[in-house]
Amino acid sequence: MHPIAIIVLACLAHVLSLAPNATFPALIPVFQETWDLSNAEAGWISGIYYAGYVAGVPVLVTLTDSLDPRRIYVGSAVLAGAASLGFALLAEGFWSALALRALAGLGLAGTFMVGLRLVTDRIGGQWQSRGVAWYTAFFSIGLALSVMMAGEITRLTGWPEAFAAAGLACAAAVLPVLALPAVKAGVRIRPEGHALDLRPALRNRPALAYNLAYACHIWELFGWRAWLVAFLVFAFAWHGADHFAGLAPHHWASLLLILGLPASILGNEAALRWGRRRSLSVIMLISTALALTLGFASALPLALLLALAAVHAVFVMADSASLTAGAVAAAAPDRKGATMAVHSLLGFTLAFISPLVAGLVLDLAGGSDPMAWGFALASLGIVAAAGPFILARMGKTPEDQAR
Repeated sequence: MHPIAIIVLACLAHVLSLAPNATFPALIPVFQETWDLSNAEAGWISGIYYAGYVAGVPVLVTLTDSLDPRRIYVGSAVLAGAASLGFALLAEGFWSALALRALAGLGLAGTFMVGLRLVTDRIGGQWQSRGVAWYTAFFSIGLALSVMMAGEITRLTGWPEAFAAAGLACAAAVLPVLALPAVKAGVRIRPEGHALDLRPALRNRPALAYNLAYACHIWELFGWRAWLVAFLVFAFAWHGADHFAGLAPHHWASLLLILGLPASILGNEAALRWGRRRSLSVIMLISTALALTLGFASALPLALLLALAAVHAVFVMADSASLTAGAVAAAAPDRKGATMAVHSLLGFTLAFISPLVAGLVLDLAGGSDPMAWGFALASLGIVAAAGPFILARMGKTPEDQAR
């Protein structure tokens, strides 16, 4: 199968599997009104999704070094779809929502990075780096569609129907995965020692540098994604507007998220041309500066605020594919699954914590004015600033040394 066809199938499955991802974050204002949730409680429900992910990723992604990733992917997509359907039928408040979102996150652990392994096992050379970039970038498309679907279905019928539709879409992700060809003999190298041993991956300093920098990036990215709709709802209300240019806050959130697709791909191309670490450092520092500014700028006219949010949306995603491609390139051939497990484990541990921290900061700062949102979003950018320093201090890959 041609590399483009493999990438298309993997990206299609990726988008479908992400249908439940933003259903709760996109509807935080709805659930805060319906269930009387505080910002901290909403942050917990948003973050617990990634706690479920973190619980499953050390096993499910590491097992791709010894098992067929397609089997792991299919079972996990069905699990995540069932959890979303369960949310539609059973969620009645904070605790039930917490449990069901954690279960959905466990399903994501067996699809996101496992799907990336489906690509890297079947494509080599520069096609592999570009395949990683496209696959990673399509997270933005899946997330944008998840936000749009949640908002529109809830507006037309109600939130249970939004979660049910997301669950069915997620389960359908098994179809393109089953259409992928089998891996050629000799491509996948089984690891020596225990299949679930992460220590060799942790000793790989060049790969670990990308893992840690990715974690700093994820802190900012997923905290921003979790609170994006709520932030825009606040900003529109602050200006006394329900819509801007005919679009509601969740429409604008979807458009901002879609910007991650070209940003991630172009960020990876910049890394291939000008050096991965140099490009990543510039991108991450610009993203940090914008995160430190965005919340405080919510009192600006909506047109200027949305323009600033669009620039931030570009830079917050421009490093994503390149960080992941760097980790894959630096991984030992027999420990790619373990390296990606560490990548996800570190990154999504922070994805669990950052929405909660942002919610707590928002509550402590008052939660209803530009100053409170400024501090909340600044708490995301401060951690992202550590990424360039980690890349500068830890060991370089042969790719970096050749530049």
